[in-house]
Amino acid sequence: MKLIALGIVAAMSLAAPALAYDGTNCRAPGNCWEPKPDYPERVEGSEYDPQHDPAELSKQGESLAVMDNRNAWRVWHMAQTGSFEYDVTKIPGYEEGGTPPAQ
Repeated sequence: MKLIALGIVAAMSLAAPALAYDGTNCRAPGNCWEPKPDYPERVEGSEYDPQHDPAELSKQGESLAVMDNRNAWRVWHMAQTGSFEYDVTKIPGYEEGGTPPAQ
């Protein structure tokens, strides 16, 4: 019995540091982000500014537009034939960048 009690006390003493204060000043529960020392008030123009290339940022928009175009061809083909074709290159009349004929 003493051995079990000693084990429980040992386990609790090892777990106590996990409940200790972690050094953050929370504005609200769960909102504890603090900038590191020397982090600037304005990120723009500082060493922390990521300076994204506009051409790289527009790649996702372009790929979404091409995806929507392929989906339009798939829908058009489904409406015409009643069968779904995933590979748009197998759809008659498909050309890259072209729009499907009006229904």
